[in-house]
Amino acid sequence: MPRKFTPKVVTANRLLEGDAVWLTADGRWTPDMREAELLDEEAHAELRLLAAQAQADIVVGPYLADAVPGADGPEPTHFRETFRTRGPSNYAHGKQVEL
Repeated sequence: MPRKFTPKVVTANRLLEGDAVWLTADGRWTPDMREAELLDEEAHAELRLLAAQAQADIVVGPYLADAVPGADGPEPTHFRETFRTRGPSNYAHGKQVEL
């Protein structure tokens, strides 16, 4: 029996800076997961992933990550994605300073 599709967001890393980014409904890359497009249909998610993969001059390693709707936008369901929303942890800069 096929597994039921769960909501996803498209995520990647910026090519030049390496920051984690998420794809918005209007095709922008944002460093704020809450602005990401929450995809609840598998076919649409696959199309958005293909569009992201075509942007190799902007991002690297795009993939679909599980997410759930939250009060302010999509929220991660896995530790890895929660970690990525906080930015690099090797020293205090960027998102780490803001927390």
